[in-house]
Formats: sequence, C-alpha cells, structure tokens
Amino acid sequence: MRVEFDAGVRHDGSVSTTEPTSRRRGRRPAGEDTRTALVEAARAVFAENGYDGATVRAIATRAGVDAAMVNHWFGGKEGLFAKAVLQLPFDPLDLLATLRDGPDDELGERIVRTFITRWDGAGGSVFVALIRSVTGHEQAGHVLRDFFQKFFTALISSIGSDRVSLRMTLCASQMVGMGMIRYVAKFEPFAGEDVEVLVRAVAPNLQRYLTGEIG
Repeated sequence: MRVEFDAGVRHDGSVSTTEPTSRRRGRRPAGEDTRTALVEAARAVFAENGYDGATVRAIATRAGVDAAMVNHWFGGKEGLFAKAVLQLPFDPLDLLATLRDGPDDELGERIVRTFITRWDGAGGSVFVALIRSVTGHEQAGHVLRDFFQKFFTALISSIGSDRVSLRMTLCASQMVGMGMIRYVAKFEPFAGEDVEVLVRAVAPNLQRYLTGEIG
C-alpha cells in the first residue's frame, strides 16, 4: 500500500507519533495542486524536448516540487506522460456528435473550425508535445494513430462514404499536417492566421476526402 503523509496523519488511518521535520522538498499543501503543477510542467517539457529528452528532474524542477512526487502521483515518467500529453483537450464522442450536427456537405468546415479552435484553446502545447514525442516514443505514435483511425472511421462511416480506410488516412494527414504547420513548425502566416481564413482555405480539400471522388 502506498502511504502518504500530510500534517502528521497517515492515509492508512493511523496517526504519526512524530512531527514530520523534513517534508519532501517543494511539497505543496494541497496534493491536487502538486498534481496540477506537475501536469502543466510536464506538458511544457515534453513539448520542448519530446518524451526521451524530458527528464523527471527537469519536470519536477519546473513544477517546483521534489522529483519523488512524479512517482508518488503518476508512478513514473510514463504515467505522467499519459496524463499530461495523451489526454486530448476534448471528448472524442462529444466531438463526433458536435460535428455530425449539420449538413454533410459542410462537414469539412466544421472539422477544421472545431479542431483549430480546440487546439488553440489548449495553447497548442498538447499537440506539440504529442507530435514531438511520436518520433521517439512508440506509445505516443500508437495513441495518435488510434485516435485518428477511430475518430475519422466513425465519422466517415456515419455519412455513408466508400473507401473508409483510405479516406480516414487522407483526413488524418490533412489534420496532422495542419497541426504541424500551425503549432510545431509555426510557419507564418498560417501559424497566426485567423481561424475562419483557414477554414475557407483548408475545408474544401478535407471535404473532398470525406465525400468526394478520390480516384
């Protein structure tokens, strides 16, 4: 059983008989604050360095807590990576319902607008961390592929288009490429362009992948 100490009270129900004279360095009064600080710091460090380049010590230092807190709350770097990076800034099922709410011939517009708006709202850091980690960490690659495969397969199947697998990969290539240019490589003016301008520019191509002739 993992035991946590806080103000002399053990979480296994017993009371410590000694006053804790040396709390873990940097431990915040509220455990949830420590978790939040670590997740935010990890997201930034993974975005900057990818999975392999990010160290537990660097993440803990940025969060202002002891490195032991990573194991305490997440079981190690792997668990922290899953919490900080692999969680998308939206619920895929809710997003599917939102995107299906409208005409099929405007689906490309809704997808581009929704994805850019959601990723922008997350500061782009979640996408950056995920993409940079994909090249050096197999789990991140699996998560990214699984998400786009399941998401676009469900979406394309729901509108009755043929060649679902090919359309799915074409749509994924469009969305990942768009994210790469906007959040990772930051090519201007695309990186700072207004969302509606990008919707008008990108959506027609995505719409063809969804419902048009693809050869």
